[in-house]
Amino acid sequence: FIPYCSSDVWSGASSKSERNEYAFMGALIIQEVIKELVGKGLSTAKVLLLAGSSAGGTGVLLNVDRVAEQLEEMGYQGIQVRGLADSGWFLDNKQYRRTDCIDTITCAPTEAIRRGIRYWNGIVPERCKLQFKEGEEWNCFFGYKIYPTLRCPVFVVQWLFDEAQLTVDNVHLTGQPVQEGQWLYIQNLGRELRNTLKDVTASFAPACLSHEIITRNHWTDIQVKGTSLPRALHCWDRSLHESNKNGKAPLKGCPIHLIDSCPWPHCNPSCPTIRDQFTGQEMNVIQFLMHMGFDVQKMAQQQGLEPSKLLGMLSSGN
Repeated sequence: FIPYCSSDVWSGASSKSERNEYAFMGALIIQEVIKELVGKGLSTAKVLLLAGSSAGGTGVLLNVDRVAEQLEEMGYQGIQVRGLADSGWFLDNKQYRRTDCIDTITCAPTEAIRRGIRYWNGIVPERCKLQFKEGEEWNCFFGYKIYPTLRCPVFVVQWLFDEAQLTVDNVHLTGQPVQEGQWLYIQNLGRELRNTLKDVTASFAPACLSHEIITRNHWTDIQVKGTSLPRALHCWDRSLHESNKNGKAPLKGCPIHLIDSCPWPHCNPSCPTIRDQFTGQEMNVIQFLMHMGFDVQKMAQQQGLEPSKLLGMLSSGN
């Protein structure tokens, strides 16, 4: 476990100087940790799994190929390097309400990275860098843009309605019922995110409103289409072993591409419990949707259903 003390999405390579009073050395920290681990048993490993959550998830995407190259250069070609990126697959989408870039919370994702990469002297993988013009390297911080350029296998875990994404998009779900514009924006965010994952071979994307999963104690309980994350990761591991042996098609009954298709936050009944941010009270799906200003009568009408039938479907997650 490497604590996140570099504040640079694990990409920085700038040391403290007279001009810069802070050091941002996330990319170099990872290199040094790998060097140290080689002497602690990594040299005899078959697989190295680089995993991270949130900024660490984006850090996995930015560093997984570089770690593989580093080990090859050190003479350890036999170690297969893989990535597990949790809650680090952000979108450079339009904010719900545009705000000026005053601090990290109000700054649009693209602008924050654009400024940050210069400040940190951020390093992005060469193969991704070549896809973009000079000065446009910030694109490589966004999962759907860097993923097609990666050589190492990566498993992407991402809530379809990520709270950190909603925060930077200026959708704040506190206290007040959500307005119709926000509600449509949230649903659209889920659709956009689902689209960016369609060509990702190994993915687990529940339709929940949350942030980070592998660091939480409920990480084994969440299911997508009846499959839990540990099961999906096990299937992924097996599929990589099998394809190394004989390049076979995916294993039957062992899915690794799992993306919820239901359209709103918490329409998956295995989602973690939501707490009201003011009262701390737990809410079930229906209470949560009501709290969000979800009009059951109107929605039922649109779907051509009885309201009670719609409520039954919501609580069972269909």
